[in-house]
Amino acid sequence: MEIKTSKELIEKINKFKEKAADLSADEDLALAVMNLISMEEHLYFTAEKTSKDEYFNLLNQVREIRKKMMERLVGKPEGELWCFIKHTLSATMRLIEVGTKLQNQNKKDEAKEVFDLAYELFNIFWGIKLNMIKVENFKKEESEYKEIIEESKGGFSLKNLIEKVIDCCKE
Repeated sequence: MEIKTSKELIEKINKFKEKAADLSADEDLALAVMNLISMEEHLYFTAEKTSKDEYFNLLNQVREIRKKMMERLVGKPEGELWCFIKHTLSATMRLIEVGTKLQNQNKKDEAKEVFDLAYELFNIFWGIKLNMIKVENFKKEESEYKEIIEESKGGFSLKNLIEKVIDCCKE
């Protein structure tokens, strides 16, 4: 997808807004899914560290909730996109946590770099969810792939477009 003019950008934004009545609710749901994935991970490690199988039972309950919320968020995508999306959201959450820890250690530049990577992953999630980027684009060389995310020769970036479409403050 290449958008070259502001008119094309506005048309594309309006098209997305018509399709998605409340993307802020989807953004909240994406963050909830991230947290549910983290809960599964913590329950797994707690079960292993304490040798208490009850934590595995709780993990399964949380997993079922996460599966329902994932399906509400992304439907039933083809192939392994379900897992790709799950891992994209999980990695986003983990990178945010790493960035927060780096910031707390007064490593501001490293934190910013990690935060930016987390946001890049989050934009990849939205690009796939909103069919703004096609999976076949990921088969290209890295230099071509980066153009999907970053601004390119007079066009608009996926990041900029998603920021225009998704308004987390919409109630």
